Amino acid sequence: MRIDLHAHSSVSDGTDSPAGLVEAALEAGLDAVAITDHDSTGGWDQAAAAARELGMVLVPGMEVSCRTPEGISVHVLSYLHDPQHHGLLEEISKSKDARLSRAEHMVSLLAEDYPLSWDDVTQHLAPGATVGRPHIADALVAAGIVGDRSEAFATILSSRSRYFVQHYAPEPAVAVELVRAAGGVPVFAHPVAESRGRTVGEATYHDMIDAGLAGLEVFHRDNPEARRPFLLALAERRGLFLTGASDYHGSGKPNRLGENTTAPEVFAEIERQASGTAVVRP
Repeated sequence: MRIDLHAHSSVSDGTDSPAGLVEAALEAGLDAVAITDHDSTGGWDQAAAAARELGMVLVPGMEVSCRTPEGISVHVLSYLHDPQHHGLLEEISKSKDARLSRAEHMVSLLAEDYPLSWDDVTQHLAPGATVGRPHIADALVAAGIVGDRSEAFATILSSRSRYFVQHYAPEPAVAVELVRAAGGVPVFAHPVAESRGRTVGEATYHDMIDAGLAGLEVFHRDNPEARRPFLLALAERRGLFLTGASDYHGSGKPNRLGENTTAPEVFAEIERQASGTAVVRP
């Protein structure tokens, strides 16, 4: 099996609809794909219907936005959790609300220097989507201010930019605990992705592992090769499994479905550990 466990739809910051994401996975030669929109399970039903129709295996999931007390962004992938679990729902609702106010603030700062309005941004939002910096990036591209999302994130929307605004997010260990409480399986997404900003020290990993972290997303284009031995050694010491994935966003990023994949035995272990919801099979 070819399994990609990290992909986004238009429910968050991807450009494919949930059904379109499943279709793209089929065209890419995958056997299974996870839908992991940011702080949202809104695409699960549409993706599941498409998976059954097309004969694909779908892993319902979500990418939970987190932040350490030092302000370092961390993402936790949650697989097969109960989408109605009160504690997890409450936390991601707070994050989504904070993302909205943060995006509005960033646009107001950008408008001081660039011809950009909030209406320009909302034109790039799918109904019910979780708003984020990628939608601001799309508006900047449409206005001719930058060439593409990658340029926007490297410059104007960088965490080092004066336009950058933090937003509320739970601490990583808290998110891991909530995912486990919801019957899900938590995996640390692209943990050493230095190109995205600061990365956490080893103490944060151990806090997350003690809280129930199950695995590390090691095989990801944003994890530098030089940092992967640290992840492999930590996983060996603490009994974590390893995943690989594309972090596909449609045309929003250069990442391609299937460019990194997860071993079938790891997929089986994720399914074994989960108790919140089921893998969708045709």
